[in-house]
Amino acid sequence: MGQFDIVIIGQSGRIEAEALLLSASLRRHAPGFAGRLIVAEPQPGPLWPENPRMTDDGRAMLRDLGAEILPFENRHFGAAYPHGNKIEALAALPSAPFLFLDSDTLILGEIGSLPIDALPPSASMRREATWPVPRPEWPGYTASWRSLYDRFGLDFESSLDPTWPEEVWTRYLYFNAGWFCGPDADAFGARFLEYAVAIRDDPPTEIAAQPFDPWLDQVALPLVIHGLGGGRPGPALDGLDGALTCHYRSFPLLYARESDEVVEALERVAAPNRLKVLLKRHDPIRRMVYQRRGAKVRALFDRAALPPREKEIRTILRAHGFWMR
Repeated sequence: MGQFDIVIIGQSGRIEAEALLLSASLRRHAPGFAGRLIVAEPQPGPLWPENPRMTDDGRAMLRDLGAEILPFENRHFGAAYPHGNKIEALAALPSAPFLFLDSDTLILGEIGSLPIDALPPSASMRREATWPVPRPEWPGYTASWRSLYDRFGLDFESSLDPTWPEEVWTRYLYFNAGWFCGPDADAFGARFLEYAVAIRDDPPTEIAAQPFDPWLDQVALPLVIHGLGGGRPGPALDGLDGALTCHYRSFPLLYARESDEVVEALERVAAPNRLKVLLKRHDPIRRMVYQRRGAKVRALFDRAALPPREKEIRTILRAHGFWMR
């Protein structure tokens, strides 16, 4: 088994509830995990108009589940771009192997079996063609991505997947930031912060008209991974987005598209009374899990013939009054 830290964000509201579920699922389904579970918590400051910290009882429950609460300061993002938490949190971590997980993730098996400490940086390939956004007079995928690699002195050609033709989005290195990992959290975080701030504040001309909210983290992420000698995940990481984790994104989406095993894992983890008291404060969990509306969502979809894009699933959920996050 590898030795590494799992890092997630813990924040007021929805993310606190998700962090509680992730932590409980880790303890239930991966009792052999020997690393640290670090819940990074943003602290009040000028970039947060409201207090971003978790509740006292939520924080206490996380500690009882074996998590370490790690406070960190937001100096570049904050409320204007909450996705930046995953970038700035890494600055508070030691130089050690890490696996970052979005808080809306369930642990399904012995995640400590992953050899994170022996692998180069990588990230989730469970992604869609969300960025760059094709638009009139844009220069295309190749010119857009090449401009970023050139900006940071990286080799563009070696990042490409030659099995895909020119101007097909899958040819270009692009990840979902729902999980990413590397052998050195400190080095990864420093590079991630440098690239993200530079892209936000001074993008190359070729992409200056592109939207960066909410995609900034996913724009910078492949550059960071490639620059640190990593790339697309190999077979050793197949358990992520597979048998070991589920990045469900929202509870209606979980019930709409995930397997029976994932639904059973969620409901099993959410069942203990002490946890239930805290989770019921979050409307989507209360309605989908405890009030059993998830079963109605599930009946709307055939898991063997789902719409190809998440956007289409959300449209169906909204039409039936089930979309919430």
